[in-house]
Amino acid sequence: MSASAHGGEGGGVHHGPVEPFLNLTIPGTEYQLPIYHFVVTSWVIMFILALTAWLATRNMHRLPKGVQNVWEYIVEGLFGFFGGIMGESRARKYGPFLTTLFLYILLSNYSGLIPGAAMIKGFVPPTSNVSITAALAILVFLSIFYYGIRAKGIGFFKHFFQPMAFLFILNVVEELVRPVSLSLRLYGNVYGEETIISELGKMVPLIVPLPMMLLGVLLGAIQAFVFALLASTYIAGATEEHH
Repeated sequence: MSASAHGGEGGGVHHGPVEPFLNLTIPGTEYQLPIYHFVVTSWVIMFILALTAWLATRNMHRLPKGVQNVWEYIVEGLFGFFGGIMGESRARKYGPFLTTLFLYILLSNYSGLIPGAAMIKGFVPPTSNVSITAALAILVFLSIFYYGIRAKGIGFFKHFFQPMAFLFILNVVEELVRPVSLSLRLYGNVYGEETIISELGKMVPLIVPLPMMLLGVLLGAIQAFVFALLASTYIAGATEEHH
């Protein structure tokens, strides 16, 4: 059963006000910093990625095995995918950032399909919350400028005046729309899937939600690929050298 299909304290799709997982009181003040459930899940996912990456690289072998073999297979596959978009040299330069984005989103999407996860306090799939998808989209937006300026210097800003200078405003609007589109596309798909499985689980428990959960495995991967694909396309355009 999907985490969303339970709607318990630990996780699920929330339609009303969301109670924080805990409130941290800042020393010396009365101000409380709320820590929400999706933040806790996000920390767990980041810890898993960091731990497995450390295990894969702490004692590397020429003939990979175990965790190293899995990580090398994933990284080589993704670098090959990004290489087809931006070329091998740039894929190796920007691949670590794009690969991290893809893996984080993939695990976030799949976290909503873990059986019984909703019974765990603090559990909510991060990508079902718009603040997480917005943060990821803003990160991509900033990376476009960072990598673009590093690759081209001040020349990066020339594309805002191309092909005609009077299109400057339209080009700026297009640039600003990108993170909004990235954020809402990912959030809408994940949240919609979680909501459908939750409602089906209430009507016909254990039977109807199962096919949707299996479909969610495919859709979760597709959404992660689409986000990474668009991010790599934007970075490729920002760092492309025109001759």
